[in-house]
Amino acid sequence: MNVQSNSYTFIYASVMVLIVAATLAFTATQLQPIQQANIEKEKKQNILTSVGIECSRDEAVDKYKEYITSTYVINSKGEAIDGEAFNIKLAEENRKEIEERQLPIYKCNKDGKNFYIIPVRGKGLWGPIWGYIALEGDYSTIFGIVFDHKAETPGLGAEIATGWFQAPFKGKKIFDEAGKLVSIVIAKGGADPNSLHEVDAISGGTITCKKLEKTLFESLIPYESYFKKNNK
Repeated sequence: MNVQSNSYTFIYASVMVLIVAATLAFTATQLQPIQQANIEKEKKQNILTSVGIECSRDEAVDKYKEYITSTYVINSKGEAIDGEAFNIKLAEENRKEIEERQLPIYKCNKDGKNFYIIPVRGKGLWGPIWGYIALEGDYSTIFGIVFDHKAETPGLGAEIATGWFQAPFKGKKIFDEAGKLVSIVIAKGGADPNSLHEVDAISGGTITCKKLEKTLFESLIPYESYFKKNNK
């Protein structure tokens, strides 16, 4: 075959494309179990972080077994239903009507006290935002919280994933004195220091903060019946 011909060039390029595509497909298939394992480790790490248990991603596997004493799934009526909490994909559940959702709960025992961890997920300014909120035994007081995001603005909205922003949530309450679910207000210009339901917003990150505020409220609403049933 004439190696200078157009047909040779076309055949050569086609064969190389097929070889590269096959190699990439094989590599992706081989790496998929490792990637999935890392995703699960990171999820466990974030769940533990919400209750103040800091550990590496690899350490999270054993720490999760040590501290998470049970997991279960409920519906919006606060009733236990079949399902595996860890395997629930919140993005899919959020597309359903509230009455049809599977709602995961993680029970953690730390220093002799029980905490109840629920996931939160919603839309940020540029992409999804998510996290976990750990409640004390009254199902109202926040013990800890952790947030993450896909594409918020560095130095502004992306600060929701930092410890300095998350720390003030500790000790705040999601129910008011009348027993109404009010969640947490992320206040632009500064939170009322006497309020149990407000934290400071991020300067320059107002839109992300308001999106996060909405995410928190909408994530907590489906659990309201469960919280009220168990806070007796």
